[in-house]
Amino acid sequence: MNETAKDKSDVKVKIQRFGSYLSGMVMPNIGAFIAWGLITALFIPTGWLPNKDLATLVGPMITFLLPLLIGFTGGRMVYDIRGGVVGATATMGVIVGTDIPMFLGAMIMGPIGGYVIKKFDKLIEGKVKSGFEMLVNNFSAGILGGLLTLGAYKGVGPVVEALSKGLASGVQFIVEHNMLPLANVFIEPAKVLFLNNAINHGILSPLGIEQATKAGKSILFLLETNPGPGLGILLAYWLFGKGTAKQTAPGAVIIHFLGGIHEIYFPYILMKPMLIFAAMAGGVSGVFTFNILHAGLVAAPSPGSIFALLAMTPKGGYFAVLAGVIVATAVSFAVASLILKTSKATDEEDLSSAAAKMEEMKGKKSSVTSAFTTQDEISPENVNKIVFACDAGMGSSAMGASILRNKVQKAGLDVTVINTAINNLPADADVVVTHKDLTDRAKEKLPNAKHISVENFLNSPKYDELINNLKK
Repeated sequence: MNETAKDKSDVKVKIQRFGSYLSGMVMPNIGAFIAWGLITALFIPTGWLPNKDLATLVGPMITFLLPLLIGFTGGRMVYDIRGGVVGATATMGVIVGTDIPMFLGAMIMGPIGGYVIKKFDKLIEGKVKSGFEMLVNNFSAGILGGLLTLGAYKGVGPVVEALSKGLASGVQFIVEHNMLPLANVFIEPAKVLFLNNAINHGILSPLGIEQATKAGKSILFLLETNPGPGLGILLAYWLFGKGTAKQTAPGAVIIHFLGGIHEIYFPYILMKPMLIFAAMAGGVSGVFTFNILHAGLVAAPSPGSIFALLAMTPKGGYFAVLAGVIVATAVSFAVASLILKTSKATDEEDLSSAAAKMEEMKGKKSSVTSAFTTQDEISPENVNKIVFACDAGMGSSAMGASILRNKVQKAGLDVTVINTAINNLPADADVVVTHKDLTDRAKEKLPNAKHISVENFLNSPKYDELINNLKK
């Protein structure tokens, strides 16, 4: 690899890592966000079941509960429970010091709290006399947490509030001047680089929640979560694709559109990078439709399933939301179909088709086809745990783990198969399976494990290769 390519790879890994940290603070708390969204949709004055008494839950949940959960999670990511406690304590300073939902402040103070207490513990390691450990631990966390809270209250809170208001004003300007659809020119390519969770939960959701508290809904919740662009591409593959891509597209449609796991269509774009233009066209047209019809959701839908979108749609807003999804699907499908019909099949596609035809004629799996893909030999006696890792640890990695788990059971192997977020890779993982765009990060995290890089979690020939290796 030349220096330029290596530098680009390093930059991509760093961006992915930063994005993963942002989304990693929000993703574990999605259930709380959904709970808040449902209570909001049901009980506010314009909700389905207006109730003045129950609606009083909305304010405290968004002001205190959600930022504190984010702050705790951010601190815990840095330094486990102890870091989480100090991070949540420090987050209280930005909450009380401002009059807006302090999600960005929580994303700052949570990790800072965890980092400070981690450094302090390292500084005094081995210097505390026996019997005083609990006293020192409790008071150090309390004192440092208190100091960080005061600093956040007087310093960080006002800065973040000004930044939030500036970003909100910028978004409002874009919305008022009908420029919001252009955002998807950047969002769609970033999603395919596995920055979808970082964009949605790290940037759009905090701004969208602030809008929703004032207007009752926000279009920002629809920018990244719209399943239309991905659905159009998968439908095009279903009708005009070839080989494995065509065969797996119907299952991917169900997982993407109904299950809300958008990562499933990323490999289909990576197989033909030109299809990113189909995703961009679908995203832009969908948001344009949302914009002119004044569509919006009361909270961030997660996962980005059509069911989640409808659950977060305010009363009377279904037509606008569905229209945007349908338009995005139609435009994405049209552009993707044109690209698939006019582009030539690649050598890789021809090779995989030939291998599949050969196996079909033989009526069984051929060992020759393993030559088409490369994988380091894995010693079966050294494999007890296989870990599938993706950015959030919930979507594509869960599907891949489920598929391989079934293969392991059928082969009668005593091997554990789990899925997790790439930032939480366990130290005892023997084999790590990741998408090829995330493998470099996984190797950084666990350099001593065996790493398998795949292009499609749903259907990879490397699963059978791994099983065959483990059965030897």
